[in-house]
Amino acid sequence: MDIKHLHYFVTVCDQLSYSKAAQKLHISQPSLSNAIKNLEQEVGSPLLERNTRKMEMTDAGKILYQKSLLLLSQMNMLKKEMEEVKLTGSGDLIIGIIESVKHWIPKVIRGYQGRFPSINIKLIEVLSGKAVKESLRKYHTHLLITNQFIDEEDIESRPLYDERLMLVLHKDHPLAEKESVRLKDLANEPFIISTEGFQTREDILTAFSFEQVNPQIKFEIERFETALTLVRENLGVTIIPENYLFGSTDASLVRKTIDSPALERTVYLAYMKNRYLAPAMQAFLEEVRGKFPSKT
Repeated sequence: MDIKHLHYFVTVCDQLSYSKAAQKLHISQPSLSNAIKNLEQEVGSPLLERNTRKMEMTDAGKILYQKSLLLLSQMNMLKKEMEEVKLTGSGDLIIGIIESVKHWIPKVIRGYQGRFPSINIKLIEVLSGKAVKESLRKYHTHLLITNQFIDEEDIESRPLYDERLMLVLHKDHPLAEKESVRLKDLANEPFIISTEGFQTREDILTAFSFEQVNPQIKFEIERFETALTLVRENLGVTIIPENYLFGSTDASLVRKTIDSPALERTVYLAYMKNRYLAPAMQAFLEEVRGKFPSKT
């Protein structure tokens, strides 16, 4: 089968329209129709059916569509890996990160760039669980630093370090004067937490559940800086990773450690197991591992 024709077929299935697919593929509609007809002749079965309302895939079409998606994805990966085979002195290194690595990742990059000064580094925030796996599998990133353990056969997930999740509140908040704070003390406080899909949210809610406390969620945010902005106005309290607060000297904020084993997380280095890693990528992995030798 012609890989180009499979690409045409997948595009038609995605668009459920020959005209829209032809426009997206930048070819004429008759050429596209002929390509699909040739593919149907090769398969020996109709792949698409059109009734008065919409276009649908036949049973054979559904099977071919799923197999074609996998094949096209593999071909795309192969193409990118071949482009990266000689990535030793130039090119792009794309790293997915979480917010709390901001205090140490620049130091790693400084050491790395001393060895590979011509490599362009792109740092992309990849935060939600689904996005982490998709980013690696679709080759949007070469590697990821994440607070999620990814238990998948095709993804390597190595622990780097552990960090605590700390309570942050305004200096004028009544709890700011207490020597120790428990999760039960936060039961009636307006709580600021990450939106659904973020591992930090799950960790925090697990800690509350362990203490049989229901937090009063008032604000849901995607970035820790937004949470701190709300706390600065004394609109609520939040729990965020200690490393995100590293070096902060904001006098309006008070941070406290809560005694709860659930309020601790591990940060991981993740990458595809079977992906070819060019020397420049291997070197960056070594730089990161070298910074946290006790775990890696």
